[in-house]
Amino acid sequence: MPADVGLAYVVVTHLGPGHTSMLPEIIDRQTAMPVAHLRDDDEVAANRVYVLPPDTTVTTENGRLRLHRTSAAQREYNPIDIFFASLAEDRGERAVGIVLSGSGRDGTLGIKMIKEHGGLTIAQGSDGSHPRYPSMPESAIASGLVDLVVPVEHIPAKLANFARNLDDLAEILSESDRQAERVTTARLTVCQILRNETGHDFSGYKPATVLRRIHRRMEVLQLDTIESYIERLRRDRDEVVRLFQDVLIGVTRFFRDQQAFEALQRIIPRLFEGRSADEPVRVWVAGCSTGEEAYTIALLLREHMETLRVAPRVQIFATDIDESALEIARSGRYPAPLLRDLSPERLARFFIKDGESYVTTKALRELCAFSAHSIIRDPPFSRIDLISCRNLLIYLGPELQKRVLPLFHYALRPGGFLFLGTSETVSQHADLFAPVDKAQRVFQKREYARMRVPFTVPTNVPRRVSAAGGTTVAPQAGGPPLRAAVEARVLERFAPAHVLVNREGEVVHYSAGTGKYLEPAAGAPSRQIFAAARRGLRSELRSALNESVQTRQRTVRDNVVVEVDDRSQPLQLVVEPFESAGGDALFLMLFIDRGPPLSPDETAAARRSSDGNRTVEQLERELSETRDRLQSTIEAYETSLEELKSSQEEMVSMNEELQSTNEEMETSKEELQSINEELQTVNSELNLKVDALDRANNDLKNLFESTQIATVFLDNELVIRSFTPAMTAIFKLIPGDKGRPLTDIAANIDYPELRQDIQAVFDTHQPVERRCQSQDGTIHYLARLLPYRGAEGALDGVIVTFIDVTKVVRGEEFKTLAEELNHRVRNMLTVVVGLARLTLTDTPDPRAGTKIFVSRLHAMARAYNLLSKKDWGEVELHDVVDVELSPYADAERPRVMIEGPTIRLTPKAALAVNLVVHELVTNAAKYGALSQVGGDVHVAWSVTDESGSKRVVLDWRERNGAPVVAPKRKGFGTQLIEQQVGHGLGGKVDMTYAPDGFRARLDFPLGPKTVVSKARDS
Repeated sequence: MPADVGLAYVVVTHLGPGHTSMLPEIIDRQTAMPVAHLRDDDEVAANRVYVLPPDTTVTTENGRLRLHRTSAAQREYNPIDIFFASLAEDRGERAVGIVLSGSGRDGTLGIKMIKEHGGLTIAQGSDGSHPRYPSMPESAIASGLVDLVVPVEHIPAKLANFARNLDDLAEILSESDRQAERVTTARLTVCQILRNETGHDFSGYKPATVLRRIHRRMEVLQLDTIESYIERLRRDRDEVVRLFQDVLIGVTRFFRDQQAFEALQRIIPRLFEGRSADEPVRVWVAGCSTGEEAYTIALLLREHMETLRVAPRVQIFATDIDESALEIARSGRYPAPLLRDLSPERLARFFIKDGESYVTTKALRELCAFSAHSIIRDPPFSRIDLISCRNLLIYLGPELQKRVLPLFHYALRPGGFLFLGTSETVSQHADLFAPVDKAQRVFQKREYARMRVPFTVPTNVPRRVSAAGGTTVAPQAGGPPLRAAVEARVLERFAPAHVLVNREGEVVHYSAGTGKYLEPAAGAPSRQIFAAARRGLRSELRSALNESVQTRQRTVRDNVVVEVDDRSQPLQLVVEPFESAGGDALFLMLFIDRGPPLSPDETAAARRSSDGNRTVEQLERELSETRDRLQSTIEAYETSLEELKSSQEEMVSMNEELQSTNEEMETSKEELQSINEELQTVNSELNLKVDALDRANNDLKNLFESTQIATVFLDNELVIRSFTPAMTAIFKLIPGDKGRPLTDIAANIDYPELRQDIQAVFDTHQPVERRCQSQDGTIHYLARLLPYRGAEGALDGVIVTFIDVTKVVRGEEFKTLAEELNHRVRNMLTVVVGLARLTLTDTPDPRAGTKIFVSRLHAMARAYNLLSKKDWGEVELHDVVDVELSPYADAERPRVMIEGPTIRLTPKAALAVNLVVHELVTNAAKYGALSQVGGDVHVAWSVTDESGSKRVVLDWRERNGAPVVAPKRKGFGTQLIEQQVGHGLGGKVDMTYAPDGFRARLDFPLGPKTVVSKARDS
């Protein structure tokens, strides 16, 4: 890093308790800047490196570093987040947060704080090999608030460029006379591009706010002039989106400004006063960003609702124009560092831990509806009890603030509350809101306040979607056509002056040039044309209008003379009916000059010259007609005046009623607009939830169809909710079986304990596992029964799965068979050794002994050859016993006695008996009667009939052998005997270690599974 960039560097690392850090020495070898452990109250100086000592945290305040010792209980806090947060508050847009390689999520929350205050954020990226510990930079990048993701070796150049541009930003924001016009034009051009692409107009935002965001994007893109950035915006819509998101960075977190929310908590009970269960409490959170503020208010409302015996319904409308932020708000998922301002009790009560994040509970989410909405462009909500708009007004210019605050006043119920940020106020509209807690910016609507300026409810501006996918304002209609422009110019220059009035003489429209004939009367302003008529014109206007009103015809008055200053203007007065689009009775008055204005002498001369053409009689007649017309007019006026007087009170009353009705209709119209906006908001929220539900259903459908695990979902009554296709191989299910009890469906599985196991899951709320097999025994399953839990964690059914473990069972059987073969080989070798020893001991002559030994081996071979030829099918019990004992038979001295009826065994039974006898023979040869020269073995069996059930009882008895000692534990041979008698023959075995010799008694049923023909006596 260059040593003269002008930046100060604070290095914060995670160090264990009592760890001695060599980091200052290591860094000092890599830079020419001074490097040392920072000390408390150090003044931050440029071109220096400060390293955090062990067992401490650091903050910055007014340009000084504050060192804090940490106890063992405090070491769980994140020192990087703590420093970044204080850095953002202290340095604002001059702060830079860099997250390098490290474990955990420390730094993510601090990055958010720096971004909110306009600073620069950087995270270490990959340069072909990832950072050694990527957790910290990856967590910061995942927040979406990192400006630059670059390899560590590129960061110095970025910092140097940032330092150079700081002075440029100060110059831009100052807007000196030399460049004020250029900067303003550029800013408005950028706002125009944003409006065309996104549909949102930022020209009313504070210029400094928009310019800071523009300059930050210029730094990221390494652009030197704002004009080059405008060109980038015009050809790169993605950059427009990034700038839009930068301008909309939300300054929010849970319980931001703790004292402010404590003040709000004191107001919340007043929202519920006098509310019945069917009268909802309505809250509007404007500019909700990623939803922390909305969920904080929902948390406080939910806590108060739980204290009420009957709580009304609560609706929180949380709105913003940033769709990406709304997606985060709707998911309700936040990383753990963002929730550190919550108490452990609230965290456990209203959030569910999911990995390294927390998800809001259903109790909070069901109160909030998140929707895209602009407080400037869209109609507001109505009948709201509480509006929370924190840290939004500070970004709006004065004109927008003048529009927004009256809009909030309109949206609130009488007595509703307005909750603003600590840097915002309603001083410009103090007549609309009364302070409740001025320090914490809580205000209440004044019920009888009057607007100082006209207020109109915004209506939705038509928008269109651009080709790039953005939303733009619909273009206005083109200018007037050429003909209309020409006609307008001709009318303006050459048409006579004219006035449009109603039947009472009230002016509806003036043309240009009427000042020559009309002059405002002294006193209060009036629209009456008779009061404004100049001398000589008033009576003619009145009579001509009355005549046209009565006849509904065109009326013309010639030789009308109007006095204009010291001159007289002869003119022709024309009054004719004018049909309006609304059907009102209107009349058009035209003033057509007859020559130029005349001086007093010219007027007298004109009159004298005209006297030659008129007689005195004509003048008298005209005068008489005028008098008659005047008299009739006076009489009609008096009659009308009396009628007007008689109906005046009624008209006034009707007018008041009409005004009241009109106001009610206007209010109803505005309420309908607000209700429509709410319905659109709710509908948008429902559409999003339906889309999410459709995606979840599609995922489940594809999972069901692709999984090879047989699964069925049952409710508390064992009724089938759904099942996977693999389940049809176990139960004979069809799609129409949903809604039927599972116990009514025929099964292809041998599982009689199914109902008992399901009941055990209901009773214990614990999973149950059991092995079972198909009816024909060819397929083996592992049945697993799990509790099915609903949204609130209550037991709402059972999930039954069957996993095919046939291969596993075959593997276990193969393993058992291998162990058995190994065991039998060992036993066979033992038998051979025993035969050899006994043979050589009994026969002194080695040649004879060898001959006898070989003959016994041949006997064993012949016996196994015999069994092999019979393939273990229809083998007599006598043969099975004899084949194992024949090697020990001695013609000179009988040592083996075998007797019993003929019994033909099934292959399975023959194998089981052979294995049992083989083990008994082996044990006898090792430790029993056959291990001694004088020992003998007696084997006898018989068929018994007990209670109509025939059984085979086989006795094995040894005598004159070695002393009998009972084993301390069961060996493999004993386990094999019990297994074969129990499972192979379905019987039982009893073994006795008597002083006179070992005895074994086998007892198994005589039936189709053990014999192939009826037993007969030998």
